[in-house]
Amino acid sequence: MNWTPVIQFLQDKAASVGMQILGALALYLIGRWLISLVVSAVERVMRRQQIEPTVGRFVGNTLSVALNITLVVAILGYFGVQTTTFAALIAAMGLAVGTAWAGLLANFAAGAFLLVLRPFKVGDFITAGGVTGTVHEIGLFVTTFNTPDNVLTHVGNNKIFADTIQNFSANPYRRVELTAQISGAADPKLAAERLLARIGTIPNVIPDPAPQVTILTFTPFGPVLAVRPFCHNDHYWQVYFDTNMAIREVLGDAAFPGAAYPLAVHEIKSAASA
Repeated sequence: MNWTPVIQFLQDKAASVGMQILGALALYLIGRWLISLVVSAVERVMRRQQIEPTVGRFVGNTLSVALNITLVVAILGYFGVQTTTFAALIAAMGLAVGTAWAGLLANFAAGAFLLVLRPFKVGDFITAGGVTGTVHEIGLFVTTFNTPDNVLTHVGNNKIFADTIQNFSANPYRRVELTAQISGAADPKLAAERLLARIGTIPNVIPDPAPQVTILTFTPFGPVLAVRPFCHNDHYWQVYFDTNMAIREVLGDAAFPGAAYPLAVHEIKSAASA
């Protein structure tokens, strides 16, 4: 048997396969280099735009995964593999994983929207997902809070995104809500004037908007005064407690609430603060 044609065929095939392997290796190295350039460029642009670092990392990682999958498909196509079948396989795998991880992917999608829409940022004091606290970290799946009693709490992003979000740090000030009961024998105008003068001396009560003291409603005992100083969110509880003390000091005077009824100070339900 003449082995020369067989050897020649094997040599030609080995040379062809070798060239294909070298070409695929070159394509992989160049592709990886281009991917790193693109991802780095996108991250630099996002840093220049002062976008939150968490968003930059998320976009960079997502772009890197998508481009690497595209590179692998291109290399398989170079070797003659039917990429349409490969794409269908990826889609089927994605469907199976998506069904199995529906809750996790819902948190991931909600995290992406939170990072893009940014209803709050790290350091804000908010109420979301049934939790009130200072935002410690916004992750892709969970958001971490430090509650006022110093408990680190993790909440799924989907629960946060599907619920009402109250951001107490977004505005420059907030209102402290308190009420004070006086008797019908007392003079509400005089009570309001004395309370306003006293509240104006409380530290961290801002002058604009000015504190408000007015009749809120009436009970069988007499008028109920709404006492409303304004302050920055960081000083909420300090102003809250100092205002309670001021109400006691002013309305504990012999002129208030009158001889008929004892003093009663009531609280309107208000959101917690740090």
